[in-house]
Amino acid sequence: MRNILVTGGAGFIGSHLCERLADGGDRVIGLDNFDPFYDPRIKRANIAALTGRDNFRLVEGDIRDLDLLERLFGGDGAPDVVVHLAAKAGVRPSIEDPLAYQDVNVTGTANLLEMCRRHKVGKFVYASSSSVYGNNHKVPFAEDDPVDHPISPYAATKKAGELLCHTYHHLFGLPVFCLRFFTVYGPRQRPEMAIHKFARLIREGQSLPVFGDGGSERDYTYIDDIIDGVVRSIDHCRGYRIYNLGESQTTSLRRLISLIEEHMGTSARLDFKPMQPGDVNRTYADLTRSREELGYRPTVPVERGIPLFIEWFGGNET
Repeated sequence: MRNILVTGGAGFIGSHLCERLADGGDRVIGLDNFDPFYDPRIKRANIAALTGRDNFRLVEGDIRDLDLLERLFGGDGAPDVVVHLAAKAGVRPSIEDPLAYQDVNVTGTANLLEMCRRHKVGKFVYASSSSVYGNNHKVPFAEDDPVDHPISPYAATKKAGELLCHTYHHLFGLPVFCLRFFTVYGPRQRPEMAIHKFARLIREGQSLPVFGDGGSERDYTYIDDIIDGVVRSIDHCRGYRIYNLGESQTTSLRRLISLIEEHMGTSARLDFKPMQPGDVNRTYADLTRSREELGYRPTVPVERGIPLFIEWFGGNET
């Protein structure tokens, strides 16, 4: 039985991962600071099903708190594996407050890597982002493509995290996998993200803000597929490797809105606005490496995933 620390354990992706790992028999520590970026009550609801389970422990705290981390890594039940999901998220908010993003995403990641070094943790899995590719003109995006031109502070912090991970592997032999997530959605998706936001605005009878002409494209990845990729990464983690986790199909913003309208049974009013600084034109994952080395095979295209999300959304008020 493994002891696995999941940072950001009460968040969208983190809560799903904690459930999957606990269901599989691992002992799971979920670390979360319940940042008010969105209502902390949502996060508490995310992990409600785990409350009281013998193999799950919630720790409320911050990855910048070195004293807390020393207690976690040095005490009973210290982690054998760290899955680092905690971060200040979002491209546009990072433009408004880049220093906070640097503090949490870069300093926090360095803190965790240092704890792994000091306490000889066996594996470190780091949640990076497709945003590191910037406006790469070569598609689909492959892990060996240059990623030296991020176009938002958020993307820059994620690339910085990958570099720190490589350094700790090179110097100290820490096994590290960096996972570049491509636009994750599904039940519990953060409320400010496009799919959740659009569904809420449609339900409230409000217009949808559409940045650009609606032709921007994203590789939308259903939460179950992401969790499968993360679990496979934990099992395979050795050396240093970067993997894309996506669906490897693109969907335009207009097509996405049409799918949401179709499955909510109503039409939306669109409010077109200029493209926003930091937004990329397209994301598209090349999955050659993750298929061959992890056995990662996503199974939920957006045509199936949107109705699954809408089904969940219909039973929630947030």
